[in-house]
Amino acid sequence: MSRPSLSDHFARALPEMALPWQAEPVAEPQLLVLNEPVAEELGLDAGWLRGPEGVRLLVGDLSGALDGVNTVAQAYAGHQFGHYSPRLGDGRALLLGELVHADGTLRDLHLKGSGRTRFSRGGDGFAAVGPMLREYLISEAMHALGIPTTRSLAVVGTGRAVARESVLPGAVLARVASSHLRVGSFQYARATDDVELLRRLADHAIERHYPGAEGYLGLLESVVAAQASLVARWMLVGFVHGVMNTDNMTISGETIDYGPCAFMESFDPGTVYSSIDHGGRYAFGNQPPIAEWNLARLAEAMLPLFDSDQDKAIELALESLGRFRATYNSHWLAGMRAKLGIPDVPDAPALIDDLLALLHKNHVDYTSFFRNLSAAARGNPEPAREVFLDLAAIDAWLARWRPLTPDADAMDRVNPLYIPRNHLVEEALTSATAGDMDPFHSLLSVITRPYTEDAALTRYATPAPQDFGDYQTFCGT
Repeated sequence: MSRPSLSDHFARALPEMALPWQAEPVAEPQLLVLNEPVAEELGLDAGWLRGPEGVRLLVGDLSGALDGVNTVAQAYAGHQFGHYSPRLGDGRALLLGELVHADGTLRDLHLKGSGRTRFSRGGDGFAAVGPMLREYLISEAMHALGIPTTRSLAVVGTGRAVARESVLPGAVLARVASSHLRVGSFQYARATDDVELLRRLADHAIERHYPGAEGYLGLLESVVAAQASLVARWMLVGFVHGVMNTDNMTISGETIDYGPCAFMESFDPGTVYSSIDHGGRYAFGNQPPIAEWNLARLAEAMLPLFDSDQDKAIELALESLGRFRATYNSHWLAGMRAKLGIPDVPDAPALIDDLLALLHKNHVDYTSFFRNLSAAARGNPEPAREVFLDLAAIDAWLARWRPLTPDADAMDRVNPLYIPRNHLVEEALTSATAGDMDPFHSLLSVITRPYTEDAALTRYATPAPQDFGDYQTFCGT
């Protein structure tokens, strides 16, 4: 094939936020997994990517393949667990450039785990096989669930030893995104006190993501709407991002940076998996208000673009931010009604709230309950009710729900049967770290068909066994 044509649109538009840098050399890269459908969408030949030149591209070695392409580490700031840092940036990542997607828009081709940059802040800049494969698995599951997300193109083993709690085999993830513009990107530009840089960044974001936006307030309102929709979708499937820092919130409305993420099993708004989230700031139930808080930081950064009078600018920003809750609530309520298969009736909010309280009190698995509820809609309530200790309470709830004539087929189209169950993810990553990719590929095959029932795949739909214990995830750095 002809070599891919990478542009440097971001680096040319915003050179103040693009640090020229190169990936650390990899002597003998080994392709572990390649996402052929994503490659095809980007006009990349899978056969070429599997060959020596393609694999070198996937670890950032452009010699011979793409001489003259300037790779960059992107600069951004951010609030991390509520604490502001004016200079974060790609500490172990590189933007190789942009490719034209099949839909005619640009996509970033970006590496994670490619070595230290000037933004590394003491880290080694590398990544281990397990966390990179986790991002591949979870991001592809999210895509299959219809949730906006970055995509994983490939994971390549580096043969490099990476020191974490133990010594682990290294890897580089090649991922694809509509862009890597973040709330933290705007915070960085604002911190420079260069209003023209802030303006060019906003113009770049409008051009890239929201060409129909009416001015800079229109950009803010577009991001508010996109994030309200995104977080509602997370909540509907029980996804816990785990580290919702402002540098991990995209302007595009895509899910990004799958570090200590996981899917909730027993329903509990206080669910936390991340080992570093000691106070529960990013617990499952806190995700909507944290998203709103992050968007307020975006609005703060953009204030000079709204009006030269700061009081007027704040008034305009607050009006735009005020739309988040109503937009989120609308998406979430519509999604919950779809999960229950019921029409828009006045009693729906109370019915939903009462059900969630029952799920929490009875420690019921979130994903399997909603899937089993469609059997109740077809006349067999036992799979849904047998997991409750308080049978009288669930029977009373079912008696309120059934007269609404829930649509079982519609429920099956929105309630997944298969998600990346935490014990199965760990099983797959442990095997892959030891050199056996078969469990990874088996799990990937199942979770990318989340609504298609297969009687032979029961173990993939079953919650973790009791002896799995409390689950904890790690950021991988």
